[in-house]
Amino acid sequence: MTRADRRAQPTFRCTECGHEVRKWVGRCPQCQSWGNIPQTPTAPRAGLTGPPGRRVAAGAPATPARPIAEVELDSARARPTGVPELDRVLGGGFVPGVVILLAGEPGAGKSTLLLEVAARTAETAGPVLYATGEESAGQVRLRASRTGAVRDGLYLAAESDLGSIIGHLDAVKPTLLVVDSVQTVSSAEVDGAPGGVTQVRAVTVALTALAKERGLPVVLVGHVTKDGSVAGPRVLEHLVDVVLHFEGDRHSTLRLVRGIKNRYGPADEVGCFELRDDGIHGVADPSGLFLADPTRLTRPVPGTAITVAVEGKRPLLAEVQALVAGKDIASPRRAVSGLDHSRVSMVLAVLEQRAKLKLADAEVYTATVGGIRLVEPAADLAIALAVASARRDVPLPAGLVALGELGLTGEVRRITGLQRRLAEAARLGFRSALVPDGTELDEAALGALRVLPVRELSDALRHVSPGG
Repeated sequence: MTRADRRAQPTFRCTECGHEVRKWVGRCPQCQSWGNIPQTPTAPRAGLTGPPGRRVAAGAPATPARPIAEVELDSARARPTGVPELDRVLGGGFVPGVVILLAGEPGAGKSTLLLEVAARTAETAGPVLYATGEESAGQVRLRASRTGAVRDGLYLAAESDLGSIIGHLDAVKPTLLVVDSVQTVSSAEVDGAPGGVTQVRAVTVALTALAKERGLPVVLVGHVTKDGSVAGPRVLEHLVDVVLHFEGDRHSTLRLVRGIKNRYGPADEVGCFELRDDGIHGVADPSGLFLADPTRLTRPVPGTAITVAVEGKRPLLAEVQALVAGKDIASPRRAVSGLDHSRVSMVLAVLEQRAKLKLADAEVYTATVGGIRLVEPAADLAIALAVASARRDVPLPAGLVALGELGLTGEVRRITGLQRRLAEAARLGFRSALVPDGTELDEAALGALRVLPVRELSDALRHVSPGG
């Protein structure tokens, strides 16, 4: 059998990952998922049955090539969305023709945020089309009434067919298109169920081509898998220009919009929002949200330590809490909330081995405040001091922040962005800071903040001990 004959044979394609097999199987050999390979074979793909080596005929270009210096910049200037925190993440706002994928957990507030953005855009830039495939127009209207997002220029379309959405675009001629969500939209020209790999890819390709052709900003809402990644094929993230993750604990009002990919701005920026009954609101200075009590500056309690995290380019004050309970427990628990479990386990081992702090027979609970998640190594020293403070039942000195990464030998390593972190602590009134030794700092810019360099974990524990 020739190669062309093999290509002409029908195949069975997995709807989860797109892997193709020659015969039907119940479990996909690529993604190991069950029941996602339909028993009906897929027709051979067009363009693969011809003789190999055929040349592609030259076609007439849509636009002539021009020197780069003659390309106009106005076609790529960002237009503000009306939501400053989202503008921070996007790098200024919506660029003409940009395709944005916003993914997040169900019920996190994605639709509420985009409805607010659509209302602001309809008020300042012109008509906006909000296409919803998951809710009826009445449900979206009810949410808009509750959040104050009802505008004359905001058009709703409860459609799940791609052709119908394009028809609405021709009729409304909007300045922004919101599709909620891309997994619910399907095209009649493509086989497969809505939400499958083939349909999601085809819909995204069509909307991307439409956005580039018309210079229309398009925002796609995407689902996530149980591990938090964007659902659908990985190529979906490559097709769009911007990928944003909408994060937040269901039991907290804090929401973070984190940039994962951005062709027109920073790819590591974070926007902070607070979800309330009357809608979602940007938080320009969120440091106070991550402290359990504003009086921590003057009245510290045992088992708490303050650090400064960096989310994107923004330094955020964060509180780490620890509780050490029990004695001579055969199988003590290690519970973690908002922190990396493996790093906390490493910090506890370093405390026991290098600082001679007995923890093996006691239960240790560690957590952050306000729903923030600290995974960077710069929080290691704060975790260690919080656990030591809880074990000894002695509070840390008032107005102290701790910054540094811990090594397995107990040394305190340097971290990135230390000057920015200390400047934020000084702005909020903290008086002293434990930092890694050997770091060059502009102490004149820190005002009254006293910098205490430490080389080892034992040095930091001596600084925070009574009379140390």
